[in-house]
Amino acid sequence: MDSSIRSWTKSITWRLIGIVILGGLLYAVTGDRKESGLISLLFNGIRFVLYYFHERAWERVQWGTKQHPLVRLPVRKDLVPEDYETIQSFLKQHQFILAEEAP
Repeated sequence: MDSSIRSWTKSITWRLIGIVILGGLLYAVTGDRKESGLISLLFNGIRFVLYYFHERAWERVQWGTKQHPLVRLPVRKDLVPEDYETIQSFLKQHQFILAEEAP
């Protein structure tokens, strides 16, 4: 799941693109910068908030996602490089991964 700050950042950057595009289109149609800017900011402000909640809701839906089988293991602290080497060696030894597949 994405962190909350990542979801907000994605929402902000996506809406900035929307503001520029819609603002440009509205200005081309109306010729009024103030009106174009106001409509674009209002429309994209609403979509900004909705996108955040939409993203967070979809993070909870398992349909269509693939989950690594080891994600179910409870880990109490961060792993260090030696831990990864030990795990990788174990998985190779028990033929869960091929030697060529290992990073």
